[in-house]
Amino acid sequence: MEKEKSHREVECCTEAICLGADENCSIKAFRRTKKKEKPFPLQRVLTGYALLSTILILRISKLMDTRAARPFSFSFNTSDYRILLMDQDQGRLYLGSREYLVALDMQNVNKEPLIIHWPASAKRKGECQMTGKGRQGECANFVRLIEPWNRTHLYTCGTGAYQPICTFINRGWRDYLFRLPPNYSLASPFAHCLTSADGNLYAGVHIDFMSTDAALFRTMGGRTAIRTEQYDSRWLNEPVFVRIQQIPDSAERNDDKLYFFFRERSLDSSGGASPSVLARNDEGGQKSLVNRWTTFLKARLICSVIGEDGVETRFDELRDVFIQPAQDERSPMVFALFTTAGSVFKGSAVCVYSMADIRNVFNGPFAHKHGHNYQWTEYTGKIPYPRPGTCPGGTFTPGIRSSKNFSDEAVDFIRAHPLMYHPVYPIHRRPLVVRTGVDYRYTALVVDQVDAVDGRYEVLFLGTDRGTVQKVIVLPKDPLSLEELTLEEVEVFRTRAPVKTMKISSKRQQLYVSSDAGLTQVSLHRCGVYGRACSDCCLARDPYCAWDGESCSAFTPSTKRRSRRQDVKHGDPLRQCRGFNAKGLTFFFFLEKRLRETVQFGVEGSSTFLECQPRSPQATVKWLFQREGKRKVLGRVGAVLKTNHGILLKSLNQSDAGLYHCLATENNFKHTVARVALRILDRDIVLALTAQDDEEEPKTRQAGRYPQSSLVSTPFPPEIRLINQYCQSYWEQLTPNQQQQRKRTSRRHTESQDQGLG
Repeated sequence: MEKEKSHREVECCTEAICLGADENCSIKAFRRTKKKEKPFPLQRVLTGYALLSTILILRISKLMDTRAARPFSFSFNTSDYRILLMDQDQGRLYLGSREYLVALDMQNVNKEPLIIHWPASAKRKGECQMTGKGRQGECANFVRLIEPWNRTHLYTCGTGAYQPICTFINRGWRDYLFRLPPNYSLASPFAHCLTSADGNLYAGVHIDFMSTDAALFRTMGGRTAIRTEQYDSRWLNEPVFVRIQQIPDSAERNDDKLYFFFRERSLDSSGGASPSVLARNDEGGQKSLVNRWTTFLKARLICSVIGEDGVETRFDELRDVFIQPAQDERSPMVFALFTTAGSVFKGSAVCVYSMADIRNVFNGPFAHKHGHNYQWTEYTGKIPYPRPGTCPGGTFTPGIRSSKNFSDEAVDFIRAHPLMYHPVYPIHRRPLVVRTGVDYRYTALVVDQVDAVDGRYEVLFLGTDRGTVQKVIVLPKDPLSLEELTLEEVEVFRTRAPVKTMKISSKRQQLYVSSDAGLTQVSLHRCGVYGRACSDCCLARDPYCAWDGESCSAFTPSTKRRSRRQDVKHGDPLRQCRGFNAKGLTFFFFLEKRLRETVQFGVEGSSTFLECQPRSPQATVKWLFQREGKRKVLGRVGAVLKTNHGILLKSLNQSDAGLYHCLATENNFKHTVARVALRILDRDIVLALTAQDDEEEPKTRQAGRYPQSSLVSTPFPPEIRLINQYCQSYWEQLTPNQQQQRKRTSRRHTESQDQGLG
């Protein structure tokens, strides 16, 4: 809405073409300008365009019109929606929110949602408020965990107004159910992230009410309840837990490990991100570290970029982690989303790590504080056997069946040396995606692996704190590096709010996005928006889309690949679209010929904006000026302001009249995107024309419109009558709703001009 309003203000404040016919244009603004001898207001124009992104944002209203987005529309008094579980087999999506659990149909989130009300008790809410925690609505039961327990039940936990509770949900199997048991009173710590495996619950938690005792916990099931060492900053130092993932190290099941990803305050007082690793079959120590992990190790995740000036920018705040499965379950790819610390400099980055690199760090040297400065150095002393961090009964310790049989030296060593000396660097030692100098940050991340005609690609969906999702593709640049290409950005909420969680279903080609205010289901692709031409579809380089001979449509891998034109790696329409004829509207020379020429009017001394928006955000734009049959690159550098959406001619004169061509170039493919014929109106004639309405202005202002009869009968040159006819036809083409909307906008715009110039 703000973009459309700004765009309309640019038309009205700088073009002055609708002299009474289109009532959204403010003649008063121009009349005031004459009296104060000022040009048309440029500040409003720059505000409307200079801050817009180079990526065209697809609005939620447009997505809803085409059913490409479905906001969850069931209204009840809740907030803090989090997507906690996606069950592909049953086709259900499970949400946790403030005092509610919700089960949704993955195909249509608005189809018969199942809802459980699960509030904290009134007594507990009162006790919570007495401690001073209820000022921001914290004294409620926020659902934080929904995990599958067996075929018929889910396990769920909530904060319980700072007295957490957990229970089982009967979801049925053949007959779909969703209900709580009559009695539930299972205790749980203040969990941040949890997972279940083999009947055990693993969690990154804060044990106490004040959140000072953090721990990695295992509870329930048949194994011993166990946790990290208490109040030892060498193990955990003010952590915020992000993700838990079980990843096997080898074919031997005793080598299975749990990887915890979290951010914490590092021991040198700076922020940092850490992966930690634990043996799943750890039972704790016999004499030391009793009921404590004896295999706990952690490392540092590095995600940074070095600028042209040699200064390193570090992204230390780990926000989200996505584990991309691979054919070998031991070697998934780890996609980690980071932001910069603090609020002065906004920046986000995505780094990708291989499990081979992570394992090499955990198999490498340990960190040790040594020397008069007590700095971190590599430990060069003797490493006890078995090597700290080794799984009992695994490949390297087949004779040690339990961690209770570890030597005292091994247990004491890991208590004092949990940190590895070398950090984990991303693939190619640089981020895959970097965003700096922008007015937003990334907040959530999911990844899809897509098969295209020319290979397999990783597509990243990145949620932002301004309520949008960017679709980014990862392309091989050369054998040693990758590059990212932003395909689109979509608005996913009707009320702007930061993206909180996301889940992706490749099977159903759907993305599910949540915020504090709600949830939206979004299709992974919108191929039709790329245009009706083969060249546009090819230049989009979207692996979900291909040219089928008639339109840009969803691509499905098949044996009949000749009929589908797609070039994700290079985006070369000259090669891919060769041979298509004019009947299919794909031959680009034919399209150039059919490109409509628009007429735009400007007034001497004023400014005007010529719009040009290539469909592809990767295209570079050049403007050509044609007059008397001759084309040349647009001059008047000082008087022309180039923006991401066109050019602003600051002060018009008669020499600016002519034909303007907007030429887009991408991958050596050039085509004209817009062709605008600019006509310049004589300033004195327009001033005389508008001055005649001074006496009638109070009456017409009250009626909400400007007189048109005087304009039609005024004996001015034919050009003025042509302008009036153009405006009249433009007004008549609008629907009644559009006319009313422009009337309201006109009144607001005129009032703002009166306040600003009066």
